[in-house]
Amino acid sequence: MRRPVSLLVAAAVVALEGVIALALGGFVAVNTLLGEATVVTTALAEAAFGLGLGAGLLWVAYGGLLKAERWGRAPGVLAQIFLIPVAGTVLMERPAIGVPLIVIALAGLVALLAPSTTQALYGD
Repeated sequence: MRRPVSLLVAAAVVALEGVIALALGGFVAVNTLLGEATVVTTALAEAAFGLGLGAGLLWVAYGGLLKAERWGRAPGVLAQIFLIPVAGTVLMERPAIGVPLIVIALAGLVALLAPSTTQALYGD
């Protein structure tokens, strides 16, 4: 089966978000293990959440979207919907980070909801 560009873009966006979440979760975990965390239990929870979220997003990108499985769209759309307000909050303090986050989330949402993606995932 040939995958449309929109589906490949959606998978790439979700995979990028997964890699970023894994990296941030790993960063927090390492800093916690090095004793740099103020509240260790909170830092460990944040690290576990980042690592779990990253792994989940990578699974959605590869196991769901790249393989054109129907179930991959819903968690991908939810991730974008959650990322947009987070990016808006980041935008207030760090526009250099917030703007790319919003662009990535909107690109992912558009790609996930594109008619060609719908056709690839759901058929006629």
